[in-house]
Parts: sequence; structure tokens; C-alpha cells
Amino acid sequence: SMGTGTSVAKEASDITLLDDSFHSIATAVMWGRSLYKNIQRFIVFQLTINVVALLSVLLGAFLGTELPLTVTQMLWVNLIMDTFAAMALASIAPSMDVMNEKPRKRTDFIISPAMRNNIFGVGAGFLIVLMGLLACFKNMPGGMDVHHLTVFFTIFVMLQFWNLFNASVFGTNHSIFKDAGHAMGMLGVALIILVGQFIIVTFGGKVFRTEPLPALEWIYIIAGTSLVLWIGEVVRGIKRMMKK
Repeated sequence: SMGTGTSVAKEASDITLLDDSFHSIATAVMWGRSLYKNIQRFIVFQLTINVVALLSVLLGAFLGTELPLTVTQMLWVNLIMDTFAAMALASIAPSMDVMNEKPRKRTDFIISPAMRNNIFGVGAGFLIVLMGLLACFKNMPGGMDVHHLTVFFTIFVMLQFWNLFNASVFGTNHSIFKDAGHAMGMLGVALIILVGQFIIVTFGGKVFRTEPLPALEWIYIIAGTSLVLWIGEVVRGIKRMMKK
């Protein structure tokens, strides 16, 4: 019913348009779908970290290494998951592109098959890299030391750092660079994570079980882990080409 309609009409209707405009229905649907998709993106990012962190600690024990990630390091990882990721992903502006999607059933589970594939696929890739690192460090002359564990911790965080960008465009096949405003918003949160990681590694000491890394190692780690973003861009580009 319309906002200016009678009380009887308002009580009998499911929706009341306060501004008497049918365009408001489309706007409400767009906002609802966009919010739902942002929640899905947050779930994809968070569950990927949880799966990788849990299995890293579990498999690390089977490899005979000490805890790959300490309690204080996990607190920092949780801060990335629960605070910074929420700030970045939940605040993505609504897009009219969601109006081109098919309606979903009210009974559909929020974790879709595509989300499960992404979580376990990306998680498996990260886990292979991290377990390979642990195995290499363990077999090095002198065994694993604080420096090796600092590198492991930094690579773990940087993998999630780049995956945050991929999660922000999950379900759209868009390039992360398509929307300058979107990219700048993500960049702000990403810089907080990057600076925070640098401070923890450089000054964390015994509290975080870290030691400062040389500048060259930082460059190698950032450049190497950025493959997560570029592989995501290639996959999304292929999907766009297949839809044409």
C-alpha cells in the first residue's frame, strides 16, 4: 500500500511505501541483496583463515614442530578476521549488479556451493604452501629457529592480506581494480593490517615470538604472497570471458 493510503489498506498489505514510489521496492531489494552478499564475503574470508589456522597448528604438531602460531599471534589474526575484515567487507557499497542475479529461496543455506569451493580450494592452497615451509625449515641445518617462525607467521598473515581483496569481489567476477572507490576503501584497511604486521614483527619480541626481518625478505614475502591476488584476477578474468 501507499504511505498516503487508508489505514485499512496499510493493515492488509505486506509492504507500505512511505514515499509512494514503486522505485523504493527496487532500492530495498538492491540493498538487501548487497548486504547479504557482503555477509557471504565476510564468511568466505573468515572461514578460510579459520580452516588454514586450525589445520596449520594440527598438522604442524604431526610434523614434529612446536606451535607454528602462538596464542598472541592468533590474537592478531583474530583481530584481522573479526575487526578489520568486518570494516572492509561489511562496508562495501551496494551495487545495481545484484539486480541481475536470480532470486534465491528463503530456505537456501547462506554458505553456497561456490563459497564452499572457494573456502576449501583456497584453504588447501594456503595449507600446502605453509606446510611446505614448515617442512623446509625443519630440515634446514640447525633446525627451526625464531627467524623461521617469524617468516612463517608473516607469510601466513600476508596470504590472508591478499585474500581479503579477492574476498571483497567474491561472487561478482569483477576485477578488484574496476571500482576506484572500492579499491581505495580496501586499501585503507589493508594498510592498517600491513603496518600492524610490520610493527609486531619488528617490535613484538618474546611477546609475539618474532624478530625483525630484513627489508629484502619483506619484499620477497610481499611479492611472493601477492600471487594470491593475481591468480584471483586471472580466474575472474577467465570467468568473464566464458560468460561472453
